[in-house]
Amino acid sequence: MYTSRFDYLYVAPALLVMLIVIAYPVYYTIELSFYKTPASLSLADKTFTGFDNYATVLNSAIFWKVTWQTIIWTVLSTLFSFMIGLGAALALHRAFIGRALLRGLLLIPWVVSAVAASYVWKWLYHSDFGAIGALLNAVGLTKGPVNFIDNSTTSLYALIVVNVWKEFSFAMIMLMAGLQTVPESLLRAAQVDGATAWQRFWHVTFPQLQGVSTVTVLLLVVQNFNSFIIPFIMTGGGPVGSTQIWITHIYELAFLRQNWGVGAAYAVLLFLIMMVLGYFYVRALTRGDDKRAGA
Repeated sequence: MYTSRFDYLYVAPALLVMLIVIAYPVYYTIELSFYKTPASLSLADKTFTGFDNYATVLNSAIFWKVTWQTIIWTVLSTLFSFMIGLGAALALHRAFIGRALLRGLLLIPWVVSAVAASYVWKWLYHSDFGAIGALLNAVGLTKGPVNFIDNSTTSLYALIVVNVWKEFSFAMIMLMAGLQTVPESLLRAAQVDGATAWQRFWHVTFPQLQGVSTVTVLLLVVQNFNSFIIPFIMTGGGPVGSTQIWITHIYELAFLRQNWGVGAAYAVLLFLIMMVLGYFYVRALTRGDDKRAGA
């Protein structure tokens, strides 16, 4: 197919915008990570320190604490969002009265603003006025105030519950779309052969969902690694740093402590992780194309 050099003029404005809002900030963040920077961020006041900022990050005790909390946050949020989403997708795949209404209700968490959801859940978790604590007290499961997000032991897991509630709808939508592609002929053939419902799911349905499951999990992992609003609004990283994850810690270093160089080093490390995840995401999207090209 012939392409004229003038065709590039049509995409030049979009490329220019991308260079301004994406490429330059990435370049400047990488550059900043090699400097000791004062609060003024003046180019004249920066001091080149090489990889000292990265050494500071990797040798910091809080780095490993935050990394471990980020892993817990990401793994548990992704795992439970996917599992609940899969269960909801399977339940809604069958026709029954009120299915359309139930689908709409289960989509509410995904479409609700993360900011609004954070404030609502912060009220629900309130130790004195929260509805959840009041309900637990009413049924006799607890006595007195229940500290969900004010307790350093339970705060991270309380936030994971909120994140799973917010994200499972996305997994449900993706997997519902995947279930539409499962051949009914295979399911009927397995049923004729005497396969149970579990065997039909495990040996027929789930293998057919491999592609969409991989994409869904990768998207959830990327989303959770970059999840900022829920932990920032609900706890601000507290109490005593128990809900601090990478993205909130980067914000604290750069914009609260104004330690721009170390914050930029953190951001570069996070960017590298996102690039690796992006590579696997693209591989998952193009796997079918590669198979068709090789056929």
